[in-house]
Amino acid sequence: MLDTVLFAVNGTLMRGLDLKNNLTGIGATFVKESRTRASYKLFSINDEHPAMYRVSKGGVKVSLEIWKVPTEGLVSILQNEPSGLAIGTVILEDNSHILGVLGERILCEGQLEISDFGDWRSYIKQKT
Repeated sequence: MLDTVLFAVNGTLMRGLDLKNNLTGIGATFVKESRTRASYKLFSINDEHPAMYRVSKGGVKVSLEIWKVPTEGLVSILQNEPSGLAIGTVILEDNSHILGVLGERILCEGQLEISDFGDWRSYIKQKT
């Protein structure tokens, strides 16, 4: 079994944001900034956190962070995420596949699509 896994985050788990301690508290370490391939839609969920999911067409590249996470910490991360977010496979712009945070489509229904901003930080920055 692997001791650590690369893990993609795109919202409040990112450095300097509300839930980053959910990563650092389990011993995760920041690796790099990256982006998904252009096949995701991004939504603001009640202006509290983002959610993204993959689409077959009409998607954008979403900026995110890659972290090295202890495998035993993945459950802790998921348990502390808002309802409707899940761990799944994220495809990066270089076409590599890693685990990351995704939103259930039903969570995004009726929410504001923020795909054109490309990331959560850009969206919240324009609000201030």
